[in-house]
Amino acid sequence: MTTTVESKRSTFFKESAEGEYVLSFKDVVLFLLRRVWLIVIIAIALTGITVGYTLMQTPVYQAQTKLLVGQEAGAVNTPQANVWGPDLLNQLIETLVEGVRSRPLAEEALNELDWQMDPDGFVENLSAQHVGKTQFITIIYTDPSPERAQQAANAVGDVFPRWVSEINPSSINIYATVVEEAETPQTPIRPNPVRNGFIALALGLMLGVGVAILLEYFGYGRRLPGKGT
Repeated sequence: MTTTVESKRSTFFKESAEGEYVLSFKDVVLFLLRRVWLIVIIAIALTGITVGYTLMQTPVYQAQTKLLVGQEAGAVNTPQANVWGPDLLNQLIETLVEGVRSRPLAEEALNELDWQMDPDGFVENLSAQHVGKTQFITIIYTDPSPERAQQAANAVGDVFPRWVSEINPSSINIYATVVEEAETPQTPIRPNPVRNGFIALALGLMLGVGVAILLEYFGYGRRLPGKGT
């Protein structure tokens, strides 16, 4: 009986000297081709579920306002002025970037927008970036509504220069000015069904190959290590 069972086992699995079963690489392509239908079904199913779920999510839009931060030219000619070099100015800009998400600035922006919204919730959708080692700051607002995203980004862009002028000492004379106002975004930043679909397809193919290998192993009476005949 044991001889009969052993003869029916898959030739794709070879028994090593230690009694463990290993997969013969040269035959992998053959049994994968035999189960290609299963691999394709799993990949298509996972891709379809992922894309369907992605399309059901609420689109989110992002608008950006760009500002320039610098030191007023008049400060350089003032004897008591503190003239900042590029490195110190960049450090100051990094500090101002963090200040964009401050509660007082959010409250002032909400007053300008006339939105009945909690400042903490407003700050959650707000971010800022220092563009490389330049003197530019990008203010970013994210919202399910493209119009609201644009309005909020521009409102913060309007408030930010006033906030900078209020907090910096007169001896430094740092200014901020809007160089590019936010436009109404046309394409959501998420969800991204194409990207998610490709990721799901790749994962589905890997999962399908794994399932095919397991079925090949167990489908021909293969013993698990430690089990008897």
